[in-house]
Amino acid sequence: MKIQIAACCFLVGAFLAPIAANAEDADSDRSHPMTYVKDSAITTKVKANLADEKMSSLMHIKVDTERKGAVVLSGNVKTQEAADKAVSIARNTEGVTSVKSSIQVRKDD
Repeated sequence: MKIQIAACCFLVGAFLAPIAANAEDADSDRSHPMTYVKDSAITTKVKANLADEKMSSLMHIKVDTERKGAVVLSGNVKTQEAADKAVSIARNTEGVTSVKSSIQVRKDD
């Protein structure tokens, strides 16, 4: 009897574990579809503005909008000026509320 109860509890736990793991989303704003769409539009605008600059090193920058217009830039560039330019472009993009830069300057790239 105890083995059957333990086996039943194990099976129920095994089926519920994936649901519990997905219940906590690190990006809570994505639970609302309009916020997700707005953030995606901001990401697209920043990428387009970087591409308009026609600097090859800016093409290697990754752009992510996390929540309510908070943009995160990452990747590698050849000069500090390119990194500063990318941050400036992102800050001047409509809808961006803040910019966090994780861009690394690597002269060998």
